[in-house]
Order: sequence, then structure tokens, then C-alpha cells
Amino acid sequence: MSGIDWSILLLTLGFIVGYGVWKTRAVTTAHEYIKGDEKTPWWAIGLSVMATQASAITFLSTPGQAYFSGMGFVQFYFGLPLAIVIICLVFIPLYKKLKVYTAYEYLESRFDRKTRVLTAVLFLIQRGLATGITIYAPSIVLSVVLGWPLIWLNICVGVLVIIYTVSGGTKAVTVTQKQQMAVIFAGMFTAFLIIYWSLPADITLTKAFSLAKANDKIDLINTSFDLKNRYTIWTGLIGGTFLMLSYFGTDQSQVQRYLSSKSVQESQLGLLFNALLKVPMQFFILFVGVMVFIFYQFNEAPLSFNPEVEKAMMNSSESSAYTTLKKEKTALENSKKAIYTAYNETKNEINLKSQLQLVNSKLKVNRETSIALIKQVAPNVESNDKDYVFIHFILHHLPKGLIGLLLAVILSAAMSSTASELNALATTTVVDLYQPNVKEPKKGSALMNLTKLTTLIWGAIAILVACIAPLFDNLIQLVNIIGSIFYGNILGIFLIAFFFKRITSNAVFIAALITQVIIVGVYFGDYLPFLWLNALGCLLVIFLAFFINLFKSNKFATS
Repeated sequence: MSGIDWSILLLTLGFIVGYGVWKTRAVTTAHEYIKGDEKTPWWAIGLSVMATQASAITFLSTPGQAYFSGMGFVQFYFGLPLAIVIICLVFIPLYKKLKVYTAYEYLESRFDRKTRVLTAVLFLIQRGLATGITIYAPSIVLSVVLGWPLIWLNICVGVLVIIYTVSGGTKAVTVTQKQQMAVIFAGMFTAFLIIYWSLPADITLTKAFSLAKANDKIDLINTSFDLKNRYTIWTGLIGGTFLMLSYFGTDQSQVQRYLSSKSVQESQLGLLFNALLKVPMQFFILFVGVMVFIFYQFNEAPLSFNPEVEKAMMNSSESSAYTTLKKEKTALENSKKAIYTAYNETKNEINLKSQLQLVNSKLKVNRETSIALIKQVAPNVESNDKDYVFIHFILHHLPKGLIGLLLAVILSAAMSSTASELNALATTTVVDLYQPNVKEPKKGSALMNLTKLTTLIWGAIAILVACIAPLFDNLIQLVNIIGSIFYGNILGIFLIAFFFKRITSNAVFIAALITQVIIVGVYFGDYLPFLWLNALGCLLVIFLAFFINLFKSNKFATS
């Protein structure tokens, strides 16, 4: 990277951290530290909610997902608008009426303390793991840029976020996320424009769209009922709705964002603002990934986007085999360029697609063969390069200055989501686990200091998770898988609390424990795509609680 790139990157991140610390220097009460000043306007809430969800994983993994698999991933978000409407009508009025600090406080008043603690623990497990992944993702970026070991980068990124999160709590998270979202939007639009301007002169946006469509990258809707397909309209509308209901309605990292508003209406407007922008934003990020794919149809792409693979393979005994695969890939890509040239003359889209399907099938075999060879020769090097696609493009094809801006985008996203998560983890630990279970609960400055210490501890745990987290199939999928294993169960507990007044606390507690064991078994048994785990967990805990409650009632009635 050039000096100007480093300057832009460091100035952007330094400003965000410094601004967060300075703006919240007057936070002196536990109430303000945990809940903010409860004066956050609706638009700031909307941006804060969006920034919490849009982690570095979004900007690292989503373009790579689109590059290899197309834009079908957008179906994952189709359930979001419906979920937000339900949350606005049911969840928010109740939370604001009860003036709770966390979502789980309500469960004690409805059921009992053990149910509250169990639900809080389930949240802490899944969010603690996910927070480690959100730190790990930007560390990958910096490891590529700097060549530093991942473990040290995990520590650096984690400490950077901890500084202002510990300093100002909820208020620090909220005030910095506005700047972070501004950087994110500016950077992604700039990247899109640079990609478009870098295409050949005769490739218009319409023609780029046609080429993407011919390569099966613009298939937005999949109506298949095949449960092996992860992303269909059914998984998005059904599984996605359950996931979004649980995430935005019961996950403290999100609930804490809109609890900082001054009224129910401000919270509702903030969430609706997020719902209106979120799906278009994800569509745009995916389309940026598709545009990167189109860019590499006219520019040479590496056999693997992970630079460590090239080093390992060229220094191995199978370097000649790897070189042969690279030459084969180049020849196939040249064949595609010839097909595109012929298409410019004939405009025959049907013929274009049939020819591309044949070449793409050969490219798929070439990729699978190379991945198998990498795993055989260098098993410790990550062969799955989806998360490296966008960063490779940034580092090799953006002009000076913009590299620093795009890296600032990724790191800003990491900081915004990680800060929210650490803030929520600390709040839940103190409010739901510590305070109700000690003889003399902390008050005033002692409570604020305890929350700061807990934030620091969770930061250290998240860094530890980041240091031991392996790359999965795709980072954005890993985070959603972790959530799906726990979210359905948590959502079911809340729905019972809202709508099934006759079901008792013991029935819910037992049902939740059984459900969690079953969901873990279903996932590791690979019986369902992970999005369906949200619906299964939610419905399962409701049905089990209902029948356990019915059994107990009948038992007492007959005794």
C-alpha cells in the first residue's frame, strides 16, 4: 500500500475511535452507559441497527459469495420486512412500556428467573462466538495487506474496538456508527464506479448485466422445494423471517440499539428505516460482487484469490501440476473472451448462454481439481478463497487512495458491529446474570465500572475466539449458522411469553433445554439447511412447552 492509502486508513479509523471517546467523555451514570441518553433520533437508530448487522464479514464475504454463486443469497433477507413489522407492533411497545435494559428482563416477569438466565446464556454463547468471527474477518484483510500473523492482527483489531466501547458504552457505539456508515456507503459506491469504469469501453452496464445473466449470476429467485438448496425464496420468507424476528426482536445487540430512543415511535421508525434500506443495500453489495466477476472476464484472475495458496503451491513438489491447472484456467477464460466477442456481433443471448455453460462447467472442474490439490499438498493453507475475492480486487486494481478508503470501509464495519456486540454481551452479563443473583446489586458508578470491566472481559474472549476460529465455507454463512442454531429456540421462548399465557415457566424451561439439544443434533447430522433451523427451533420449543404443560396439568388433575 502507498503512503496516501495508509494515511486515509489511519486517519479514518483514528477519527472514529477518537470521536467516540471524546463524544462520550461526559457519560457518568450507569443508566446512560448501558442505555444511552434515550434521545437518539429515529434515523440514527436506523443507521445504528444497520451498522450493527453490517459487519466486515458483509463486505468481505458477500461479494465473494456473488462472484462464485450469484445473487441468490439476497433471498436470505426477504423475510426481513415482515419480521420488522411484527417487531414494531409487538416487541417494541412492550419493551418500552416495561422500561427494560435488556430483552431478557421481561422473561423473568412473565416466567421466572431461571428461564431468564437460560435465555440470556443462550444469547451469550451464540453472540460471543459470532463476535469472535467479526474480529477475525478484518484480520484476514490486514494479514493479506501487511503479511502479519493473524493472531496479532486479531489482538490489534479487538483492542481498537475495546478502547471506545469500554470508554462510552451504548452512547459511544451509537455516535460512532453514523460516521462508520457514511464511510461504508461512500466506499462501496466508489468501488462500484471504479469497477464499471475499468470494464472495456464497449461493455455498458446493460451489457454487463446480460453477461452476468448468461453466466447464471443474476438468478434472484429460486422456487425449488429441495431442502438441500440453502437459498430459495422459501428459506428466505420462512426461515429468514424467523431468523430476523429473533435477531432484531430478541438479540440484545439489536434491542439495545432501539431501546436508546426517546419514544416507541422513534424506535419503530428507526427499524422501518432499516427494513427499507437493508434489502437494497445487500442487493447492491451482491451486485458489486457480480461486477467484480464481470471485471475478471476481461482481466486475468488468479487460480486462487488467497495469496498464501500461490506461495505454498509454487514451493511444493506439485508446482508443475498447479502451473498446468493455471494454464488450463487461462485457456478457458480466453475461450470465454472469444465467446463474448462473437456475442457482440450476433447479439444471440441463447447461443451465448449455451456456449458459456459448457466453458463454465470445465472451469468448475478446474477449480474443484485445484482445491483438491491444495488440500492434499498444503492442508494448513485455506483452499476456499471466497472471502479473499473482494480484497484481492481492492489491492490489485484500485488506484492509490481508494485502497485505503475501501480498507477503511471493511474495518469500519468490523468496528461498528463488534462494538455493538461487546456492549450487548456486557450489558446482558451484568443485568441478567450478575445483578439479579447477588445479595447486594451494584449501583451508580460501581455498576458502570462493573459493566466496563465486563466489556473488557468479553473483548478478550472475542479475541480468543478469533484466534482459534478456522475459515468456514464462507464467513457470512458461518455467522448465520451460529445464529440459526440458537435463535429459533430463543424466539420461541419469547413468542410463548407474548401469546401463550397458560404455559408455565417450568414447561418452557424444560422445552428450551430439549429443543437446543435437538437443534444441535439436526445441524451436525446435516438433516436441514441451516436457515430452516430457525423455524424448527421456534416451533419445536412452542410445541414441546405446550405438551409438557398439558401433561403436567393433566397429571395434577388426575392425582
